[in-house]
This record gives sequence, structure tokens and C-alpha cells, in this order.
Amino acid sequence: MKIKGFLKTSFLDWDGKVSSVVFLPGCNFRCGFCHNWLLVNESDKIPDVPEDYVLSFLRENVDFVDGVCITGGEPCLHPSDVLEFARKVRELGLGVKVDTNGSMPDVLRRLLEEGAVDYVAMDVKAPLEAEKYGAVCGVSVDLEKIKESIHIVKEIGNYEFRTTYIPELHTEEDVQAILVSLSMPKKYVLQRFVAHNAFSEKLRKGREVCVEELEAIARRMAGLAEKIVVR
Repeated sequence: MKIKGFLKTSFLDWDGKVSSVVFLPGCNFRCGFCHNWLLVNESDKIPDVPEDYVLSFLRENVDFVDGVCITGGEPCLHPSDVLEFARKVRELGLGVKVDTNGSMPDVLRRLLEEGAVDYVAMDVKAPLEAEKYGAVCGVSVDLEKIKESIHIVKEIGNYEFRTTYIPELHTEEDVQAILVSLSMPKKYVLQRFVAHNAFSEKLRKGREVCVEELEAIARRMAGLAEKIVVR
């Protein structure tokens, strides 16, 4: 599997677990707020991290690391590689988490049906309206596929849905609309937008919402999800 980044230990990428994080290249979205945009536009300039090196580290630290988070970019662009790598991680007795934008439900379903993934974090970028979703993602998005992925993710039980809240692109009403469309999810995460490394030059100069503001929104939305987390 082509790996473009490796974080040996993280306490943030999988709540309640110590995880290693592998970053895969490429994405079919062009979100202006993306902070991993080099993986999307200039991945050929980033040195590969040998898969054997990653697996060796995991093998040597199996008593410390709980699992591996596969992120990107968009991991579902590499279905066979992710499936094979996930199997190798599972053979070590470790868990596997996948971050996804939900645009490829067939791949997501295969990973879950094969038992390769323990936890899914799916970004729901905006209310499920074509114009709004496309504005946030920077491309036209097939919302039927997003809706299918939401259904698939909710079936597995171990998941979170996430929205990065950007003041220039989102309103509190948008958050409400997203939560209503998710039909009482087990876990919903409101993520704070960090401007300085955003893909969009305009958004780099934009306002960053404070944690207290997100927490206030989360409190007002409390009845629309089993659990809402600010991150």
C-alpha cells in the first residue's frame, strides 16, 4: 500500500484509544478547509513510507498501540490495498479505523462485510443539499452515495459522523439540518476549523470559531444525537 505519512502514536484520532495513523494519497473532493491538501494535489512530492516499516513498528509496539487509523486523502480510493493492509493489522491483534468522506459506499460496504474495519469516522460536510454540499467540497457530489454510506455506517454500530464547522460556510441551522438527516446518530462530532493551513487561500484568512462557540451549538443540538462531541 502506498503510504505518504505515518504518525506512530496519536491520542486524538481514535477517541479512547492509542492509535497509529497512516496517511494515503489522493482524494476525489477539493474541500477548501482541508489541511492535508498536499496529499491530494502534490502527493508525488511526498516520500513513500514503506509498509514493512509501519507493520514492523506495530508488531514491536502491539502492547502499547490499540489500533491503526487509515486516513488521507480518501482511503476508499485504494480499496484492495486498504483491505489487504487492514487484514495484516488485524492479524497483529490490533483494531482498524477508517476515515472517509462517504462518496464510495460500495467500497465501504466491502470493507465492513469483510470484517476489516472496527470503526468508521465519516465526514458529513454540509446539509444534504446539492448546492451546499458542492460548495463545501469544491466539486459536484452524488448525494445518493453519501446517503447510502450514512445508512451503511449506522448499520455497523461503531462509528462517528463529523462536520468541520467553518463560519464562512456553515450556520447553526446547517448543523441542525445535518443532524436531522442523520436520524439520531450515536455519535456526532463538531470539529473546529483551523485556518492557517487550509487549502483555500481565502479560508486561510477566515475566522476560526472558538471551542466555546461550538460547545454552545452542541448544547443546543443535544436532543438530535445520542452524543455530541466538540473536537
